Amino acid sequence: MATLTLERLNLVYGKSTHAVRDVDLVVADGEFCVFLGPSGCGKTSTLRMIAGLETPTGGEIRLDGQAITRLYPGERDIAMVFQSYALYPHLTVRDHFEFPLRAKRVTKAERRRRVEEIAELLHMTDLLDARPRQLSGGQAQRTAIGRALIRQPKLFLLDEPLTSLDAQLRLETRTALKRLQTELGITTVYVTHDQEEALSLADRIVIMHDGRVQQVADSRELYRDPANLFVAGFVGTPAMNFLPATVRSGENGRGDGLELETSAFRLPLAVELAGAVRDLTPGRQVVLGVRPEDLALGPPPADDAAPRGRVVVVEPQGDERIVSVAVGAGTSGRPNGHPGGADVPAQPPVWKVRSPKRGSADAVVPGDLVGLAVRPRGLRLFDASTHERVL
Repeated sequence: MATLTLERLNLVYGKSTHAVRDVDLVVADGEFCVFLGPSGCGKTSTLRMIAGLETPTGGEIRLDGQAITRLYPGERDIAMVFQSYALYPHLTVRDHFEFPLRAKRVTKAERRRRVEEIAELLHMTDLLDARPRQLSGGQAQRTAIGRALIRQPKLFLLDEPLTSLDAQLRLETRTALKRLQTELGITTVYVTHDQEEALSLADRIVIMHDGRVQQVADSRELYRDPANLFVAGFVGTPAMNFLPATVRSGENGRGDGLELETSAFRLPLAVELAGAVRDLTPGRQVVLGVRPEDLALGPPPADDAAPRGRVVVVEPQGDERIVSVAVGAGTSGRPNGHPGGADVPAQPPVWKVRSPKRGSADAVVPGDLVGLAVRPRGLRLFDASTHERVL
């Protein structure tokens, strides 16, 4: 087991492609750390530098305090599993497990013991004599994982290993991988663009965007307390709803006299948020964010300035429904109320509302006019210029 430390890690491809920018990170001994982000964010480039497949342009990589930045991959005591299984078609599962042990000249008795041990952990004891063509996708990927883990490396790296599996196999293999990592206690770095994988597997998640680390936290903190606009919009399904807003002096005397003015409605800041918004001054430009579960549907409000909208789509989701609501009418801005992208003709922003199956969502159909109640503690505000969270 080992502690991995990255210090101001940088990687530049060619003359201008800055793939990784000043990454600082410590992965604790036995931790399951997941790098999460969209394609091209730098997560795989970071993993490849850790593995020794890419040479950093700057910075340092340490494993248990020892600098490994300039070591060859084979000298780092690191095992890596790629998206493709990379299995030899003529070798059995047993042969694949034994392959790295033979290279290390492990005795025959020790090889047999470790093969039986890893096969039992992976529930593959009955498949030791099978060849790759006889295996399902999940079994093939577990073979690749077992081949890497049987070496008992200090560090285990996985680069989107479940992407090519179907949904059921992905779930089964994910469960087996988490159980195996927990039992063995191997320090693990896992790269994925699938947030469901990240949220279910990780002890901590590293969110990356444009080569930079945006936030490092556990799944609960990332979801409830995003550090900036990107993290807020990337983590969560459906994504957080956004709408540009201006801080104004309130007219109704509630809270500390502040409210948010958007293109679709005015929203007074609740009394319980008064202490948290003292730094907000009238005229400040912000982005309002609300998660779908922090919204509730109701009858259209009597106040024309209160949040309201028209139902666009109702999506059944088992024990709940996702209701899409066009907020306001004749507003201008960005698609879906998100503060990015090119200018578009004026249209209402569309917000998602997560609603229980037995409730107000049962009664609404596309075309209905509804009111939107915002749970005060679910309100998030981001600076319109820096995109950093301010509430």
